[in-house]
Amino acid sequence: MPKKPKSPRSRISAGLLMFRRRNNELEVLLAHPGGPFHVHKDDGAWTIPKGEAAPGEDLLTRAQIEFEEEVGFRPKNVRDYIELGSIIQKGGKTVHGWAFKGDLPESFECRSNLFEMEWPPRSGKRKQFPEVDRAEFFTEAVARQKIKPTQIPFLDRLRAAID
Repeated sequence: MPKKPKSPRSRISAGLLMFRRRNNELEVLLAHPGGPFHVHKDDGAWTIPKGEAAPGEDLLTRAQIEFEEEVGFRPKNVRDYIELGSIIQKGGKTVHGWAFKGDLPESFECRSNLFEMEWPPRSGKRKQFPEVDRAEFFTEAVARQKIKPTQIPFLDRLRAAID
């Protein structure tokens, strides 16, 4: 008997929100999705670096792995993660988040893993694209414009936790 496809409501992702203070302002690192569908999207398109977890997988460990795969940077010596709870995105995916204080080196360049898809549509040609094409720090006010609206509670929870 063929496997029943997963319901979109059963999909679970885990991600990390890196934050820092610059000029007495809170800044957070957000990731811009790669691929042809997001090229011209900006406000409301950015996300915390995250990825899908397997059933029963440790979600914080998955979040750490996804952060490195999508951003190309492994946070070192992180002692304390701030649990940000979960949100449900428009498509029904549940995203669990954690925050940590950190920064990127001056020489940082976003290096993401790749995904493959047919492009252009119905062409029969397959192309590879980065899962994340940019990762940048934004002030909290700008991040609230850039991040997917369903992920704004992560910013609210971070703010509440560090105040």
